[in-house]
Amino acid sequence: MAAMSNDTTAVADIGVTGLAVMGRNLARNLARHSYTVALHNRTHARTVSLVEEHGDDGTFVPSERLEDFVASLKRPRTVIIMVKAGAATDAVIDELVPLLEEGDIVVDAGNAHFPDTIRREEALRAQGLHFVGTGVSGGEEGALNGPSIMPGGTRESYATLGPMLEDISAKVDGVPCCTYVGPGGAGHFVKMVHNGIEYADMQLIAEAYDLLRQGLGASAAEIGDIFAEWNTGDLESFLIEITADVLHHVDAATGSAFVDVVLDQAEQKGTGRWTVQNGLDLGVPITGIAEATFARALSGSVPQREAARGTLPAHTAAWEVKDRDVFVEDVRRALYASKVVAYSQGFDQIAAASAEYGWDIDRGAMARIWRGGCIIRARFLNRITEAYERDAGLPLLLADPYFTDAVADGLQSWRRIVAGAAQNGVPTPAFSSSLAYYDGVRAERLPAALIQAQRDFFGAHTYRRVDSGGVFHTEWSGDRSETQES
Repeated sequence: MAAMSNDTTAVADIGVTGLAVMGRNLARNLARHSYTVALHNRTHARTVSLVEEHGDDGTFVPSERLEDFVASLKRPRTVIIMVKAGAATDAVIDELVPLLEEGDIVVDAGNAHFPDTIRREEALRAQGLHFVGTGVSGGEEGALNGPSIMPGGTRESYATLGPMLEDISAKVDGVPCCTYVGPGGAGHFVKMVHNGIEYADMQLIAEAYDLLRQGLGASAAEIGDIFAEWNTGDLESFLIEITADVLHHVDAATGSAFVDVVLDQAEQKGTGRWTVQNGLDLGVPITGIAEATFARALSGSVPQREAARGTLPAHTAAWEVKDRDVFVEDVRRALYASKVVAYSQGFDQIAAASAEYGWDIDRGAMARIWRGGCIIRARFLNRITEAYERDAGLPLLLADPYFTDAVADGLQSWRRIVAGAAQNGVPTPAFSSSLAYYDGVRAERLPAALIQAQRDFFGAHTYRRVDSGGVFHTEWSGDRSETQES
């Protein structure tokens, strides 16, 4: 074990303040890649324990005072903040900034809300500092062994910071799962959407599990076997892999399947809500992400669920699956198609925000850095990367020939599963909304024409015609004559 005084005279390449699990592991990852890492934590005992327990990972420069921490860094100084998002981050920035000099780089690698990142970047830029809002995905294991990293900020700051982050990131086929995302809040925005897609992905997997359980009467372990098999094909992903592990796990206390002793109330930290709120602000229909977020809220709506349980009628019959293998394959295909919709909607949201804020985000590059390290890493992200390589301005991921064919191949299965779930009273909000989105986006004509006519009737909101240009209004309370507004 390294002594605390071991490297106090060293000059650090980069510093980490905030040494809870994620900060601790990120610091260790940097040290393992031969960077000298300055360490600071408000509670100094955490700094001491990191050096005592993991000093062999590399060279650390521990400091009890923030002033000494900053003084130990090479210029331009690069400081990574790994504390709780919100007020705690602002407090650290306020304490840190007076100690820095023009050109220094402050990196917020927490789960910040991107409007906060935009505000902080503008404030620090006015003081001559670079503020880099950086998304980091992969949990504590990823932070230690190679996460997916999504840094925003200035290109100038990336010239200094980028090589270090690329070095410690996950690698797929030798390619780092890290790239410059864009200015301002772009990095944290992309991480937010990543988490929104993660919500949808997890909900879809949970619905697939429930369908197999309800339709087949299969045990958790048997469904775990199905997921393990799926993980060898197009659905191969981190989330499918861990689902199989969870379903195979047996509770030591009861001997029951572990999933059966876990309370069916899924919690959330807020990134899914942020994603849905922003989708509404931008007018982007991220229905799969929204339904997944609301499904978590429903699971925690205890008084409502207790009032409904045993009271609200179902009028369903027992689900009789005639061919087990066909049913399993139908669920698999429906899951794949619904996942494609979730990712397609997420990338639409990134494109809309990029245009709104002038970020110029490369969606293909985002798919590429999500292939490894992050929670939603999956085989089919290679296909998404290829789709944007074929057409960087692709208006709809579903319209890429590969995904058009892939979804079409499973469309009948998808419809059977959603219809069967509805008939048998199995809630599938993400499967169902994804299919509804697919049918909505492909429709030749939508009933929105009636909605716009209604809006003109009660609010004189005007409408456009299919047979001529301009904007029109009908005098509904008068002679119903039509006038052209512009």
